[in-house]
Amino acid sequence: MKYSGIGGQAVIEGIMMQNGNDYAIAIRKPDGDIEVKKDTYFSMTKKHKMLGFPFVRGIFSFIDSMVVGMRALTWSCSFFEDDEEAEPGKLEAWLDKVFGEKLESALMTVVMIFSFVMAIGIFMVLPLFIANICRGFVHSDTVMAILEGVIRIVIFIAYIKLVSRMEDIKRTFMYHGSEHKCINCIEHGLELTVDNVRGSSKEHKRCGTSFIMIVMVISILFFMVIRVDTVWLRVVSRIVLIPVIAGVSYEFLRFAGRHDSRLVNVLSRPGMWMQGLTTTEPDDSMIEVAIAAVETVFDWRAYLNENFPGWQEGGRRNDDDNGNDSEGAVKHDHAAAAVAGCSGTE
Repeated sequence: MKYSGIGGQAVIEGIMMQNGNDYAIAIRKPDGDIEVKKDTYFSMTKKHKMLGFPFVRGIFSFIDSMVVGMRALTWSCSFFEDDEEAEPGKLEAWLDKVFGEKLESALMTVVMIFSFVMAIGIFMVLPLFIANICRGFVHSDTVMAILEGVIRIVIFIAYIKLVSRMEDIKRTFMYHGSEHKCINCIEHGLELTVDNVRGSSKEHKRCGTSFIMIVMVISILFFMVIRVDTVWLRVVSRIVLIPVIAGVSYEFLRFAGRHDSRLVNVLSRPGMWMQGLTTTEPDDSMIEVAIAAVETVFDWRAYLNENFPGWQEGGRRNDDDNGNDSEGAVKHDHAAAAVAGCSGTE
């Protein structure tokens, strides 16, 4: 496996792929055609060097991923809106008057903030209050920290299981799988074809689902050490330490995505297992969409020539090198996973 630097996210009936400052969104329109949009986004970590320092860059990379992810999601949704034009309501008319052309950006910001607050409440604060019920007969702070972490993981799994019952989310998880498969395909030195992508792994170490899992595990370690007396101080500590925990988690995910040692692969397995909930096998039409997104922002032939000199165009996958081994799977999901559990790679 050779790191490619590309990553992405599943959107409504499509895929967003990002390579450096460029990102492309490819979606399968209702008429069956593939529509592709290419755009540019300069991350905060590149605009401001101080934000790119190790352990600092994690939270800002997360925010960057949220911004790009929301842009991609909004654009993909526009192809599946109700065609019937309705008269704008009073609130809609007022918002349009106040914000004008900036209305979409304002709404996107509100949605991002709301999603972030909800995620903190459900996945950080709620587990603390549930675990606190047991404080009367559990006197060890270490056991309480572990219990809180286990509850947090159970809530996340229950959330994913619940949303995965929705038909749109089921298809989004299939597109999520196609995104991983494309990245695994080229990072294992294979020509980017439907056949080769189909045979590649749908799990990837750089996935946003893995990031969330790492955050939950590392939070257990943090709260085993950081102990406060009152419930409200514990709530504050959970919120205040989010950037720190995210920073440490990001550095591990970044390291794991670039290294393929046995130890790294063992430590990455919980996140890979969790991806079994957020990725499913795509059909060939979804793989075609993912390939279209990759080819818009990434010259995979040049990448293969540089990193895999022996590759052959028209060659097929070897059964012994199918990209599904525990030491070979890789990927690039990030922040949209925090809300939808199906996002990009880094």
